[in-house]
Amino acid sequence: MSTTQSDRLRGLLEPLVAAKGLDLEEIETSKAGKRRMLRIIVDSDEGVELDACAELSREVSDLLDETDAMGEDEYVLEVSSPGADRPLTEHRHYLRATGRLVKFQTSDGGELIARILDVDDEGMDLEVPGVKGRKATARRIAFTDIAKARVEIEFNRKDKKEEEA
Repeated sequence: MSTTQSDRLRGLLEPLVAAKGLDLEEIETSKAGKRRMLRIIVDSDEGVELDACAELSREVSDLLDETDAMGEDEYVLEVSSPGADRPLTEHRHYLRATGRLVKFQTSDGGELIARILDVDDEGMDLEVPGVKGRKATARRIAFTDIAKARVEIEFNRKDKKEEEA
């Protein structure tokens, strides 16, 4: 998708998405056979429910039908929330990941897996899990020291409420 079309779609859709209390995370188009696929990724601090995606999809479809933003060719519209393993790139992504285990690739080429405890404007306070019976350790990382970050999926983590019971 050309930058001009992407910018135009973002300008058209962002007010509609924001009116629903959501953040427009990503717009991407790709080929799906003879048709094009328009994928819109939205999120919020509370997450996004399926019903909200369906409602937004109908409204986006109506809005796109009223304009020529997608041209004359057929396209398939998909509105969804980001996957659990999406990259963390914005400050708000780190805030939303507080309490989660994250795999960081540092700008010096290192790798770190740690739980986000707190996020501020400069970086994060982390808890690095202990290995082989050792206690967890605290660590601070600045945003400028992060090359990539992605939430690690935890299948066996107990919720704090369960631990306290």
